Amino acid sequence: MKRIAAILTSIIASCIFTQNQLPSQSPADFDVIIKGGTVYDGTGGEPQHVDVAIRGDRIVGIGDFAAAHANTIVDANGLAVAPGFINMLSWSTESLIEDGR
Repeated sequence: MKRIAAILTSIIASCIFTQNQLPSQSPADFDVIIKGGTVYDGTGGEPQHVDVAIRGDRIVGIGDFAAAHANTIVDANGLAVAPGFINMLSWSTESLIEDGR
């Protein structure tokens, strides 16, 4: 679990650093922007109310993207967002079907 938290921290830190260095964005420069969610970075620190910008299969920035454009906008207001989350239980589908609970 500590290793996953360390990986998530690294991803979030690189995204924050990258977001600060992004040139001014043009229309539809992102594929998806998740707006206004409560972002948990996996470190146990305080969550932040920020946007998450995604291009392709990568998180490219975390911050204020109110003026940015994207092909898809997800309103995450009032929802938790965990960028880079890996579902460790995805392997359990067969056991869940067999068990029935």
